[in-house]
Amino acid sequence: MASIPLPTSANPLRIGTRASPLAQAQAHMAAAALAKAHALAPEALEIVPMTATGDKIQDRALAEVGGKALWTRELDAALDAGVIDVAVHSLKDVETIRDARFALGAMLERADPCDRLVVHGDVKTASIVELPHGARLGTSSPRRAAQVKRLRPDLVTTLLRGNVQTRLAKLADGEVDATLLAAAGLDRLGMNEVGTAQAIDMLLPAASQGAIGIECRADDAATFALLKAIDHAPTHHAVAAERALLAALGGDCRSPIAAHAHWREDGSLRLDAEIYSEDGAEHVAGHVLVAGEGDAAALAHQLLGEAPEAVRRLFTV
Repeated sequence: MASIPLPTSANPLRIGTRASPLAQAQAHMAAAALAKAHALAPEALEIVPMTATGDKIQDRALAEVGGKALWTRELDAALDAGVIDVAVHSLKDVETIRDARFALGAMLERADPCDRLVVHGDVKTASIVELPHGARLGTSSPRRAAQVKRLRPDLVTTLLRGNVQTRLAKLADGEVDATLLAAAGLDRLGMNEVGTAQAIDMLLPAASQGAIGIECRADDAATFALLKAIDHAPTHHAVAAERALLAALGGDCRSPIAAHAHWREDGSLRLDAEIYSEDGAEHVAGHVLVAGEGDAAALAHQLLGEAPEAVRRLFTV
């Protein structure tokens, strides 16, 4: 087998990322993994930050202005044009069906997939179920909004957009009483003590939450080979099952979906999933042991078959 041509200081591997602090932290994680796997000098890797359309729009829900493509559009264009060689993504922000021009070469080992509840300084609670009556919880996620309303119909969910620092600043200013943030993102920003983890069996996470994906051009075999050296196979298989479920459900950014695949002690992969009505009043849950390619899709069809109309109408399959 021919050796993989390695990037050098004269011809560095250009790593594209959104410009937010969290996205750049994740790009540096990818760079560190590549440097370790291939014994690369720091100058052989170049971080290329760019502002995504989704980062510019702070006053509207994502579903109203273009969906998850707003997080990937600029990186896709740069990757396709050869301005960058790879793009690093939070996979939960990446469209389920990707352009065939791009290939997902690697996933880093998944971090904590759970949500954390972060409250305003005047609120003393560590759990959604203990929030004061009528408290305002800020979120831009249909999943989180539906889950919160299912647990606590009295709570007021309100739109809260922006990167982690922006949302925490709005919380500190009293715009909302509480919010939910991904534990993985907080930890990657060094905010390990911020918020309180909510049990996964109470708040099932978003599909791909905690996973970092690294894409390259589908016709770039050399870069794809570089990426495969840092792929964490257990994460890749688990997240692929979650994304297969999303594809079979046919949901979009308006569809409240929760999914989490995890490896059990016996070596099997269990996929748990829930779909909700917008107000959380109706929901369907199920699970499957993933042994083959069609198992995640079978679970999706089971959920849709059992779902009441208030849930099923949010999906296109």
